[in-house]
Amino acid sequence: LESEQIPASAKEELINSHPRVSSVIQEIKDKLTELALRRTTPFCYFCYEKCPSGTCKHCGSDDLMRHLEGVGVEYGTDWVIENILEEELKEADLSESFEQMIEECYGEEIQIGFIKTDIVTAMKTLDPVAWELAKNEYIDNQLNERTIIEVEGRYYYKESLVGLLN
Repeated sequence: LESEQIPASAKEELINSHPRVSSVIQEIKDKLTELALRRTTPFCYFCYEKCPSGTCKHCGSDDLMRHLEGVGVEYGTDWVIENILEEELKEADLSESFEQMIEECYGEEIQIGFIKTDIVTAMKTLDPVAWELAKNEYIDNQLNERTIIEVEGRYYYKESLVGLLN
């Protein structure tokens, strides 16, 4: 019998549903939301006024957008979090770190017959499917070990996220 493959999304959901892991992820997301709220000001779009008290002093509305200086206004904080991450953090280059790990494990060069090439190019060229599978397993392992954290579909090193939030 062949072993059943678990889709990556289901695997991630299983990992993230573990109480300890999900609490770490939730804590980071909560801190990102707090940061977004601190960096923005409530904004009444109808009166086009900043409302630091949380209520518009002109119309009395408390249905306010968030204003991020130099960026704009919108409802919610997801767009603010995305902007903060994009502007202040470098996304983890997992392809590069995977290639470095391969070079550390297998050396930088390989000789096949009379052809000498770097190990990464050889592996990518000879079996691109196996290369992608191995890279995805590497990424899964980094997620499991909490070396990287996924936020809004992008990967960041945990240390850089924690540094931003402290």
